[in-house]
Amino acid sequence: MSPHATRLVLSSPFNLILLSAALLTTAALAGSNKIANATDREALLCIKSQLPQSNRAGALATWSNGSLDFCRWQGVSCSEQQGPARRVIGLNLEGEGILGQIPPCISNLSYLARIHLPFNQFHGQMPPSLGQLGRLKYVNLSSNALSGVIPAALASCSRLRVISLRNNSFNGGIPAALSNNSSIRVIDLNDNSLSGKVPSSLGNLSSLVSLYAAVNHLSGNVPDSLARFSNMQVLDLSYNNLSGMVPSAIYNLSSLKFLGLGNNGFVGRLPSTMGNTLPKIEKIIMSVNKLNGDIPRSLANATNLIHIFLAQNSFTNLSRNLDYLLMGSNHMSRTIPSGIVNLVGLSILYLDNNMLTGPIPDCFGNLRNMFVLDLSKNKFYGNIPITLGNLYILNELYLQENRLSGVIPAELAGCAKLLALNLSSNNLGGPVPQGLFGKLNQLNWLLDLSNNQFAHSIPDDIGNLINLESLNISNNKISGKIPSNLGSCVLLQELRLERNLLEGQIPPSLGALKGIKEMDFSQNDLAGKIPEIFEMFNSLQCLNLSFNNFDGPLPTNGIFANATSRLFLQGNPRLCTTTPTQNIPLCSAKLTERKNMFHVKLLAILLPFVAVFLVFLFLFLKKWTRLDSPPLVEYSTELVILSYNDISKATDGFSSSNLIGSGQSSLVYKGSLHGETVQMIAVKVFKIGQAGASKSFLAECRALRNIRHRNLVKVITACSTYDPLGNEFKALVLEYISNGTLANHLHTKCPINGYLSLDARIGIAVDVASVLEYLHIWSVPSMVHCDLKPSNIFFDDENLARVGDFGLARFLYDFSSSGKHQNSTSLIGPRGSVGYIPPEYGTGSRISTEGDIYSYGIVLLEMLTGKRPTDELFDDGFTLRKYVEEALPEIGEILDPDLSREIGGDHSRSCIDSYKQGNKTEVQKCILQLLNLGLQCSEEAPKDRPNTQDVYSEVVAVKEYFLSCSAKET
Repeated sequence: MSPHATRLVLSSPFNLILLSAALLTTAALAGSNKIANATDREALLCIKSQLPQSNRAGALATWSNGSLDFCRWQGVSCSEQQGPARRVIGLNLEGEGILGQIPPCISNLSYLARIHLPFNQFHGQMPPSLGQLGRLKYVNLSSNALSGVIPAALASCSRLRVISLRNNSFNGGIPAALSNNSSIRVIDLNDNSLSGKVPSSLGNLSSLVSLYAAVNHLSGNVPDSLARFSNMQVLDLSYNNLSGMVPSAIYNLSSLKFLGLGNNGFVGRLPSTMGNTLPKIEKIIMSVNKLNGDIPRSLANATNLIHIFLAQNSFTNLSRNLDYLLMGSNHMSRTIPSGIVNLVGLSILYLDNNMLTGPIPDCFGNLRNMFVLDLSKNKFYGNIPITLGNLYILNELYLQENRLSGVIPAELAGCAKLLALNLSSNNLGGPVPQGLFGKLNQLNWLLDLSNNQFAHSIPDDIGNLINLESLNISNNKISGKIPSNLGSCVLLQELRLERNLLEGQIPPSLGALKGIKEMDFSQNDLAGKIPEIFEMFNSLQCLNLSFNNFDGPLPTNGIFANATSRLFLQGNPRLCTTTPTQNIPLCSAKLTERKNMFHVKLLAILLPFVAVFLVFLFLFLKKWTRLDSPPLVEYSTELVILSYNDISKATDGFSSSNLIGSGQSSLVYKGSLHGETVQMIAVKVFKIGQAGASKSFLAECRALRNIRHRNLVKVITACSTYDPLGNEFKALVLEYISNGTLANHLHTKCPINGYLSLDARIGIAVDVASVLEYLHIWSVPSMVHCDLKPSNIFFDDENLARVGDFGLARFLYDFSSSGKHQNSTSLIGPRGSVGYIPPEYGTGSRISTEGDIYSYGIVLLEMLTGKRPTDELFDDGFTLRKYVEEALPEIGEILDPDLSREIGGDHSRSCIDSYKQGNKTEVQKCILQLLNLGLQCSEEAPKDRPNTQDVYSEVVAVKEYFLSCSAKET
């Protein structure tokens, strides 16, 4: 403002009054913003104060009076403007394991627009006060344990667009009041206990795009009003008790992509125009109803349709004009629907990835127009029908991953136009018929006979498959030599013959396979020199010759000179090389012969001494063997095959009442398998949408398939499939460990089996150290657990400690990507749980066995002090380790009160009822020795920590000493 203007303003009393009023208004607004800032902060602290204290060390640890800037608190999002006007607009605390009821004071965050709290352990009712949040647009409380009715007050949130309450225990009906909120676009109420009818007033929600209400107890008819949604993309009412006719107008929702009406009691026919009026439909679930009539031929016009679930209905007259039927991944069970064999016009049939059983019907041979037949990934048994040879125009036949037995019928040669044949992973046996490949010479894409029991030799007519791209006969009992005419298959890109009984040399004629990309001859009895033909393959990316009897010098060019190629040669001790590579010795024939003669003579001289030494070593080990029974046990390697339905049934539909644990990447449910006996199980379901969940699943599968130890949680099986909605599903099924975790026993006031005696704690220390010794020393390759903590140490029925949760485990040497050892220095980064992660991981150091030793040391200190490393006592650099270190050698102030009472003879369940003063001192020495071991294991520098074997030896020594003291007392 110019000086002249200033004088003009001040010269007028009226203007001066206006200016004063403006300044007062500005000051008032500023004061109001400061108050609003304080209001939001107080509301957040109120939320924390009304939750159990067990949440304080987790996600809510940053919500503290000591921090004024609540916009930096974990899970809190604020508006973009700076200064005191910033308001809380979002809470994002997914999968943090938060316990308790949702505090009503959440409604004091008046600017809140987003509430995202799924995968926690909230219980009780949903606060009706949420209806006061006028700016709320999104609320997601799914996968908790909430109950009661859904508050109708939510309809008062006039800006609300998304409501997600799936996987809880809400009851009552769907609030009809929601129909008064025209802004709602998504309603997700799946997996609850809602009852009553679907409110017809929901048809007033003109903006609704998705309505999920599956897996509830809804009944009655589907209201006609649901057909008003011109923009509806998802309608899922599956797994309810709905009945009657499906309103015909539902089939006219032109924007619909997902229609789920399965597992109800619907009757009637599907409209013949269904495929034309649903042009965008991708998935239809209508299985397990009472529908009848024809399957509409118009479905062939729905070009986006991927899955159609129609199993277990009353379709009596499938359209004889139907061209193709895609019913893969339907969870269909029992036998093939009888009506299918009447579809004489059928050209494409997909029944793959179901649970169909019984023999394959002979009458399939009557479907003479069949072009593609896929019955893979079911439970079919018996022989392959010889009538399939009548399918003269069949191009693709997939029967893999069933339980078929017998031989390949010679009549299959009648399918002379086959381009792809997959019979892998069955129980087929006998010889591959001679002359078969002379008739099936059109095969040009795939021939897969792997993972069966085929015997005898590879038929000579294999050379007729001159157009074949992929041949896999691995994992059989094929013997004899590799046919030389295999070189006639000049278009081969993949040749897999591993794990058979093949012998002789690799024929030079294979040099004609110029376009080959992958060849695997491993685990046979092949011999001779490695042919130089491999040097000429420009496209060869992977060559596996491991575990045969090859000898002589390696070729030097081609894949043998390519450092980035995948070349596997281990298990051929007589190979040599002219240039250092792959840990294969250098070739020097004369010198080698002399050395061999010298070694033979030397061995003859030393052998008696070695024998004597081994006898003494055996006697020494026998004398000093550990008191415990040997930790290694034999588990059956045959895994149980469980489907999604099996697991869902075992856990009562993944009921929240069976939820026994949750983490960042998984949920754990208790369940029971009903067979000849009832088996209790724990099901670890991975949150596939969560970052790192799939990798965690793969890591656990890799780890658990390679390790066997009595102190490890036993894996029953793994399941990787899709749920009824087509979502990816991955789970591990483990034995149910009934007596809780070490964390439960240490930190719960009323543990399952009472307090832990000193004897029990020493036993746990020995059991866990035994596991680490096995993983670090005896496992091949060596493994690091990376997440050792009390909540991952379980107790079985015999109170034996079991270590579980291998989601972060890593092998120190990885053979999966090359024939070379992968150094562990490539496995870097912080891995584990706060408080138990070794400090070097936080600075990017390599993952190592020393990291597990650090975690073990912290667990040891926690067992003896009863304090978590994340206890509120430990702050500003003061840690559990320093807490113990500063107190020693005095232990009275830091010892777990339960142990103090036991040593004093005051505990009613003490394993040693009373200690004499002398014995009491000896027992204190045991505790002091364990505390010192915990300090050594948790040293900051990895080089200062003891190795695994020393740790195990020391805890065993403590256990022996303690038992000797107990024996003296008794």
